This record gives sequence, C-alpha cells and structure tokens, in this order.
Amino acid sequence: MPAGAAGDGEPAGAGGPDSTGIPNSTGGSERGIGSDVRVDRTGPVATVTLDRPDRLNAQTPRTWAALREAGRSLPGDIRVVVVRGEGRAFSAGLDRAAFSPDGPLAGLATAPRERAEASIRGFQEAFGWLRRPDLVSVAAVQGHAIGAGFQLALACDLRVLADDALLCMAETTLGLVPDLGGTAPLVETVRYSRALEICLTGRRVGAGEALRLGLATVVVPRSELAAATDDLVAAVLAAPRDAAVETKALLLGARGRSLAEQEAVERAAQVRRLRDLAVAAGAAVPDD
Repeated sequence: MPAGAAGDGEPAGAGGPDSTGIPNSTGGSERGIGSDVRVDRTGPVATVTLDRPDRLNAQTPRTWAALREAGRSLPGDIRVVVVRGEGRAFSAGLDRAAFSPDGPLAGLATAPRERAEASIRGFQEAFGWLRRPDLVSVAAVQGHAIGAGFQLALACDLRVLADDALLCMAETTLGLVPDLGGTAPLVETVRYSRALEICLTGRRVGAGEALRLGLATVVVPRSELAAATDDLVAAVLAAPRDAAVETKALLLGARGRSLAEQEAVERAAQVRRLRDLAVAAGAAVPDD
C-alpha cells in the first residue's frame, strides 16, 4: 500500500515537474523549475526546505525523489543539514491527490508485491540519509507535522519545535501504516506503549507534550524558531567533526549491541581518536 499519511484535511494538489535543488560548492542555492524542494548552502550547513507553502508542504513522490537526490548530492564538507518547511506548516503529510486514479501512487496496490515494496523502499531512502553518521540533521518544525511530515521530523537527529507545532501519525487511522522509517525512532524516543497510543489514535501531540516525551529537543516561540535552530547548529558545529561523527556512530549502533559489545566499540573509537589527535600534534603512532 502507499507510503506516508494523508494531509491534515486541507486541500492538497499535485506538484510540478520532478526536479530538485542541489547545493553547490561555494554556497548559495540552486533549484529546478517546479521543484517541491529547495536546498541552500552556507559553509558546512545545508538547509533543505519543503517549498509548497500553498499546500502546507504536502509531500508527493516528486518530493521524495528531490529529497533523495539532495542527500546523494551533498558535498563532503557538509556537517549539518537543517530540514524546514516554507510557510505556516512543516508538512501536512502526503498529498491526497497522489491517491487519485491517475496519481503517482494509484498503481501500488495492484502492482506485484516486489515492485510495490521496491517503490516504497525508494520513498524511504528520501528520509533515511538524514541518519548518516557523517551528518547531524536538525528539523525546524512549525505548525502541522502530520504523517509523512512527522516521519520526516523523526528522521532527523534533533528537533526544534515552535510552540504552535502539532505532531500526528495519521496513517493507521486511515487504514495504512507509517512506512517512511518513522516507527523505530518513535519507539526509541517515547517507548512502545506511548508510540502505539500515538499511532492508533492519530491524535495530535502539541509542542509542550512533545518536549516532555523527548520528541522535541527544544520548544521556542514561533518568532524565535529560526534563531533557536541557528543556535543549536552553532553548538553542534563547535565539536570537532571527526569526534562528532564517531560519537553519532556509537550512539546509532548502541541499541543493537550488548553492553560488552558497545564497550568494545567505544574502546576502538577512542583509540582512533587518540591516535588522530596525536598525529595532528606531530607524534608518531603505531601502524597496526
């Protein structure tokens, strides 16, 4: 069945031609005509903006193709990716027009299982790259983050929420399931019982509750969202890149390891860091 969730009840139409903004090596941004996504580059920070404000940034397969290409095209010196939505909402979810008889998702239900799952795997890749160890991803969320919008925010490592943010996993109430990679981070963050309740009821979680549950890193007034996001990005960038990459990799893998296994991985990572620092200081280190 189709990926993502329907929107929040407001009308949403199909997007324009498939195209994406690709960050260049000197800063600034590029964006194709009709793209659902814009990518801006400022030094080591790439800002990925969902840019369909007239449709509350409702997502389509074109959006996911653009997000996937944005991840593949990032220069190697990007350290932080900020994901935001243009206008009054982060993202109202999947554009319902995609389910129309001539929409891009209309054939998934009747396609061979292997082909349907391959299509959904491609949609998942649009969000999955945000968890790469070499990047720290930050979602700046205002207004609605519904269904696919909530899952996009969950794909990010950190989430700055405006005080008007509303999070909702609407898929199950529509007869579907969350399938854009959102179930694992939701359970990891709020634990199984609360995750089940949020998904099965489809209720909206406000910014205050999101902060209490750990879904928000910080909550700020709407007028301060951009500044608070910039402050968090600056704090992340203050850590040396290699140490940050090693630390994220340690934390990402921790849930799948025993304590002894995790301690062993920590030891190996620390030796790498100590040797890198020693080499940088001009010392000789073993070649083993």
